[in-house]
Parts: sequence; C-alpha cells; structure tokens
Amino acid sequence: MKKVVAMIPIKLHNVRLPGKNVKPLGDRALCQYLFETVKKVDNIDEVYVYCSDESICRYIPEGIRFLKRPEYLDSDTVKSKQILESFVSQVPADIYVLLHVTQPFIKADTIQLSINKVLCDNYDSAFAAHEIREFTWYNGHPLNYSLSDVVRTQDLEPVYVEGEMFVFEKEVLTKFGRRIGEKPYIHPITQFEGICIDDIDDFLMAQAVIELKKAERPDTQIPLIS
Repeated sequence: MKKVVAMIPIKLHNVRLPGKNVKPLGDRALCQYLFETVKKVDNIDEVYVYCSDESICRYIPEGIRFLKRPEYLDSDTVKSKQILESFVSQVPADIYVLLHVTQPFIKADTIQLSINKVLCDNYDSAFAAHEIREFTWYNGHPLNYSLSDVVRTQDLEPVYVEGEMFVFEKEVLTKFGRRIGEKPYIHPITQFEGICIDDIDDFLMAQAVIELKKAERPDTQIPLIS
C-alpha cells in the first residue's frame, strides 16, 4: 500500500499581505479553512504543517502534525522546489500532496479525487486548475483561437490556470525536480474554489465569498465552501 503524505508550507512573514496566513477571515484565521478541509480527506496517511515559527501551532487542530523547517526557507528568493526537497528529505512517502492555506475554499472532494487519480489511474501527478473559456492572448498573439476564424465562446479550447494543490509521486520530484510529472491529471475547479490569496484584493474577494455564504442567499447556486 502506497503511503500518502500531505505537506502544508506556511511562513508567517509575508511581503505583499503581511500576516496573511493567520489573518482573520470570517470567523477564523485563513489557515484554518484548509486545516478543517484536509481533515475530511480520508486517503491521506499523514498531514504536516511545515513552518519555521512554532507560534503557528495554536492554529493547528488535532490530527495534523507540526514540522519545524529551517528559517532560511522563509526567504523571498527561495523557490518552492527547495521547500519540497527539504520536506521530502525528512518525511518518507510514495505520494506527496502539496497544499497551500492561501486557497481556502478548495474542497475535500477535489483533493481526494486527485489523490485517487495518482493512486489508481496511472497518472504520475495531479493538480487543480480553473478552466477558462475566454479569448486569451500570450506574447502578442492569440493563444486559443485564430483571428481569421473566431468561434463561439463555448467552442473555444479551454485554458487552465493552476491552483495551489498538487499531488505527485516521489520520483516526479527526485528525478525531474518538479511537482508536475510527465502524465498529469488536471482537476477542473470553479472560479470560487480556485480563489488564491496573494494580496489585499484577493483577500477582499475571499471576504465577499464568506459574506455570501453567511447570508445564505436562496438564489445563489455557487458551492462556496466545502
């Protein structure tokens, strides 16, 4: 049986939005949304919060472990690959799940299904992504349509924006140095599930989502929080 381990990297000193990972959002700290969600996923053997500051422990619920990471990994110049390599060197597993508290509305079903795709369906990795069917451009050129043949929006080839959940076999990192392998599964998520908080505008958007949930508007069909 393959061992599945989830890693939640957190640093408490953020540049664009200071203290965002423990900033109050609705009735709890931002990080607590993901903590509560990941506890509902039953195909993860161990969950770790990987943080250099032990003060994060007061937010961590029972069933999730704290692992202190070196302070140099908090540097703004450190890449996620370095954090992953440090964690993998300390915690053995066959499959790793990388989750970020800055995506508070990701659903337990999204995480569980993505893990199962790697466990059972011959994918070496999986990630959540918001599907966009809009006329998109890159580097001065149309990305998913032809200027001479403008199709209907619903017929456009979709473009995917990566979220902040990744599942990968250990070898994807140790052999290729990546979190996405040669055969990835892309799990489509809604725009709301894909909200990622990087700056104050993102945080205000998340607050608006919380207020919608709190109001429980009968005309709202959006599954806001798992």
